Amino acid sequence: MISVILAAGKGTRMKSELPKVIHKVNGVPMLQKVSDVLEKTGVHKKIFILGHMKEKVLSVMGEIDYIEQNEQLGTGHAVLIAKDEILKSKDNVLITYGDSPLIKAETLKKMEEKFLKDNLDCILLSCDVSDPFGYGRIILDEKEQIIDIIEEKEASDEIKKIKEINVGVYIFKYASLIEALDKIDNKNEKGEYYLTDAIKILVNSGGKAESFKISDEAEILGVNSKAQLAIAGKILRNRKNEELMDDGVILIDPETSYIEDNVIIGQDTVIYPNTVIQGKTKIGDNCTIYSNTRIIDSVIGNNVTIEASLVEEASMEDYATVGPFAHLRPKAVLKESVHVGNFVEVKNSILEKGVKAGHLTYIGDAEIGMNTNIGAGTITCNYDGQKKHKVTIGEDSFIGSDSIIVAPVNIGKRAVTAAGSVITDDINDDQIAFGRARQINKERGKD
Repeated sequence: MISVILAAGKGTRMKSELPKVIHKVNGVPMLQKVSDVLEKTGVHKKIFILGHMKEKVLSVMGEIDYIEQNEQLGTGHAVLIAKDEILKSKDNVLITYGDSPLIKAETLKKMEEKFLKDNLDCILLSCDVSDPFGYGRIILDEKEQIIDIIEEKEASDEIKKIKEINVGVYIFKYASLIEALDKIDNKNEKGEYYLTDAIKILVNSGGKAESFKISDEAEILGVNSKAQLAIAGKILRNRKNEELMDDGVILIDPETSYIEDNVIIGQDTVIYPNTVIQGKTKIGDNCTIYSNTRIIDSVIGNNVTIEASLVEEASMEDYATVGPFAHLRPKAVLKESVHVGNFVEVKNSILEKGVKAGHLTYIGDAEIGMNTNIGAGTITCNYDGQKKHKVTIGEDSFIGSDSIIVAPVNIGKRAVTAAGSVITDDINDDQIAFGRARQINKERGKD
C-alpha cells in the first residue's frame, strides 16, 4: 500500500509564521507523527503533497517524496496531481491529512483488513460523534454500503441528525481511484475538486464503498488552531504515559509528567511529578527521576538517580547520581557511580568511574580519571577568550576546594591541589601542588 498525505494548506487559523504541519505535538512535528503512524501501518511508499512554505516543511522532514501543489484547488486536486505516481505504484492508496496526528496505526490496519476482506473499491474512515455539526454525513444503504456523503450546508434537518461523519481518511484501489479522478470536476460554489466526489462517482458506476466506523472521537481531531494543538498534545501525552506504565514504568502523577513520544524508559524506573523528558532520551531500568528535572536527548543507564536538575544531550552510566540543581550540558559523560552534586555544571567532559564533584563546581572540556574527588568551588578555566582548551586529571587525585585550573593543564595520578590554588602548570603523578599567595598576618593599626 502507498500513501498520499495532504499537507499543502496554509493553516491560517494557527496564526503562525510556521507551516501548520510542522508544529509539534508531544515533541514531534505533526507531519512526522502522521508519517511515523503510516510506517507502523506498513505503507511502503509515502507521497507528500506540499504547498505553503514547503521549504520549511522540508527543512524539518528531510528527504521525502513530495509533489508541490501550487494552487489550493481542493482535496481532489491534491490527489489528482499525484496521479502519475499512483499509476507507477499499481498499489492500493491510503489518503490522509498531515494535520491529523491522532489516528492510530491499529485503526488504519483494521481499516485495511476490512477493505481487503470485502474486496472494496473504497473504504473511508468514519466516526459516530456527539456533535456532528460541520462534518459531511455518511449515507448508507441497507447493505451498509455508502451511497452518498452530504455536507452540512446541503443537509436536510433529517440528515443533520445522522451521527456518523466522514473523517477524511480513505483507502482506494488504485485503478478505481484513477478512474474516478478522471471524472471529478469543479462545478461547485468554490470551484474546487472534492475527493468525496470520487466516492460518489465510484458508487454510481457500480463500485463498492463502505465506511470503517470508530467510536473514539479523539482519533479524528484535526489540528487547525493553537487550542486544538494543545488538545492533541495532551491526548498524545496521555497515550504515551499509559504505554509507559503498561511497560512497567512507575509514574507517581501521570497528569504532571511531560514525556515526549520518542522517549524510552525501562522497567521499574520511577518518575516523580513535574518532570519533563524530551527528544530521543533513553532511560534504563530502576532509575529514580525526582521532581523538577528536565532531560533532553540524553542516554541514562540503570539505577541512576537525578534530582531537580537539567540534563541535555548528556550520558550517564549505571549508578550515577546527579543533583539537586546540577546542569549536565552537551557531551557531558558520567561513567559508572559518578556523583555530581548541587550547583555543579559539566560540559563536554568525561568523568570516569567513581568521580565525585559534590558542589559549586564547573567542569568544562575536561577528562577526569577514576575515583578522583573534585572539591567545592573548583573551576576548569577552559576558555582564553579565543579558544577552548582541555584539562586532564588522572585517577585517584584530590582537587582541593576553590581550585582554579587554567587550561591547558595535565594533572597526573594521585595528585593533590591545595585549597584555593590557581593551577597553571602540569602536575606529575603523586605530586602536591600549591598555587596561592603566602598568607601574611599583621596587627591592626600597625604598618
